[in-house]
Amino acid sequence: MRELLIIFVKNPVLGKVKTRLAKDIGNEKALEVYKKLLQHTHDVTDSLSVTKRVYYSDVIDENDLWANDKFEKFQQSGADLGERMHNAFQQGFADGFDHICIIGSDCFEINSEIIEMAFSKLKTHDFVIGPAKDGGYYMLGMKSLHKSLFENKEWSTDKVLKETLTDIERLGKRFWKLAELNDVDRVGDI
Repeated sequence: MRELLIIFVKNPVLGKVKTRLAKDIGNEKALEVYKKLLQHTHDVTDSLSVTKRVYYSDVIDENDLWANDKFEKFQQSGADLGERMHNAFQQGFADGFDHICIIGSDCFEINSEIIEMAFSKLKTHDFVIGPAKDGGYYMLGMKSLHKSLFENKEWSTDKVLKETLTDIERLGKRFWKLAELNDVDRVGDI
């Protein structure tokens, strides 16, 4: 069983990360928060015994906290978040992975046990989804590619989870819902 964890990150550039949060606390503090989120995401994924791929928003950084011997590095490609996630999943399945999960780098509450549970649940379910309190999701896992999950979504809105679950139900597939966690997007999320 080949398992892949995709980690979507933004390059930590002043003024380009946590922009909704920055409206309240400023760009410098928002960058500081994002760097802590990146470190947390790194720490909870570092020792997982699955293949790990970091997908950067803008440029691949060979000399950052994601060690090149533990994390494969790629650049996101696509017009919107849905297309970028679809392309990453598509590449993973083309490379022969059987179970693939994707996470972002916005969730202080995620831990390695939750990620391990997601891969475990994929053995008996077609999908795994980790609902975020803001109406999106912090994790999505699947055993085969279903493009519809990434199409016709208003990304970064409170409709994403509901629309994704509707797509899964329309496919007639089994899914496991993980614990609801909080993504950090606004001051109240910290």
